[in-house]
Amino acid sequence: MEPVAIVRCGWANTDDQLYLSYHDTEWGVPVHDDRVLFEFLLLEGFQAGLSWRTILYKRENFRLAFDGFDPELIARYGEEKIAELLANPGIIRNRLKVRAAVQNAQAFLAVRKEYGSFAAYLWQFTAGKPIQNSWRRMEEIPNHTRESDQMSKDLLQRGFKFVGTTICYAHMQATGMVNDHTVDCFRYAEVQQLG
Repeated sequence: MEPVAIVRCGWANTDDQLYLSYHDTEWGVPVHDDRVLFEFLLLEGFQAGLSWRTILYKRENFRLAFDGFDPELIARYGEEKIAELLANPGIIRNRLKVRAAVQNAQAFLAVRKEYGSFAAYLWQFTAGKPIQNSWRRMEEIPNHTRESDQMSKDLLQRGFKFVGTTICYAHMQATGMVNDHTVDCFRYAEVQQLG
């Protein structure tokens, strides 16, 4: 008897084990932890213009280089630390993105102070619960929505950088603010239950 093939989202049809693991265990799972939300926000910003696979393979390097994505520490990075990051071959060495990470940490702390948590702030854009989509094909999935447009606009007004609407929507997908697994994917129903 042949084993039953696992059906995944089209973008996860790969032999790349790191990518598969990310799809199967993380992508689309609702996140309410401020540190994890901040990590994804920074990584999505660094991903701009690159592939998510590139970021996944550098993720541990980013965690080490950016002090475990501790916003309190990152907000205080000075020129010496920025120069150290720009010399680190294990991360994306883009001056604008590195400086944006510091600015985003500062803006993150201001939002957290205002709302009590960054999660409370972000989840307001989906009324506090995941949007359950029911896409049948990858081509149906948008690269931004009204909610990501609103999130992007508000983040930009608060001084965040690299938070265009497409980046915001990718962040929403990754952190489970929307369930964009296709309905035939084995994770669709599992993630739906987490909402």
